Amino acid sequence: MEQQNSFFKILNVVKTVLIWIVFAIAACMMVFTLVSVNMFDQNERSVFGYKFFVVQSDSMAATDFGIGDIIISKEVPLKDLKEGDIITFISQSSYNYGETVTHKIRKVTTDDAGEIAFVTYGTTTNADDEALATMVLGQYTGKIEGLGTFFMFLKTTPGYIVCILIPFLILIISQGINCIRLFRRYKQEQMSEMQEEREKLAQEREESQKMMAELLALKAQLEKKEESLAATEEPKPVAEQPAEAPAAAQEPQAQTQETASAPSEAEEKTPEQE
Repeated sequence: MEQQNSFFKILNVVKTVLIWIVFAIAACMMVFTLVSVNMFDQNERSVFGYKFFVVQSDSMAATDFGIGDIIISKEVPLKDLKEGDIITFISQSSYNYGETVTHKIRKVTTDDAGEIAFVTYGTTTNADDEALATMVLGQYTGKIEGLGTFFMFLKTTPGYIVCILIPFLILIISQGINCIRLFRRYKQEQMSEMQEEREKLAQEREESQKMMAELLALKAQLEKKEESLAATEEPKPVAEQPAEAPAAAQEPQAQTQETASAPSEAEEKTPEQE
């Protein structure tokens, strides 16, 4: 039983960790998407002088970076650029006019207005670009391989669904399930507490009834004992002579005296008569 409880505890910990990992990934994806949308491929925006661009062609794949990489360019004065440097600029060529291009400088020159300009080319084809590079955005300083592909996928509807929407839905559903489980556990605990309270009350009622029965039995015993004590202490009745017996004895005696006195009176009267 203890091993089973420990297993469930470990399972709950692992599940919680996985949920928070999914949440962290989804949050990171959202932050990355917001940052990338506002920072990547934005010519006018930079972070401490650095700009970020997603490579969408393989014109420099032979030597430096390819499709799907993110390149980092730093704003520098045009006079510091030289032959062999890689620069990011806005193309003036007819086939990609207005697009952001990152190519290598073949030669430093000037345009018709006498401003510094650059002859650029892609290392894959080794062919010069049609127009001079005059609108320079920065000098190439490094790359992040493959991150651009992921960024481009995030910008699509499937990418948003897979990387942002689904993880958040998983988190919401898991939290909803946890809330339901907690509610059910709370109700079960509440019901168990009520059941325990009922059982406790029933037990107390049984104990009180048992105590009452014991008290009644004790009372009956005490009453029976008192009756037995009263019966043993009651005095025995004394035999009395009837009160009429002396009176009856005196009446014959009186009659005897009267009869005795009657002859005497007769004797006294006899001489007188003579």
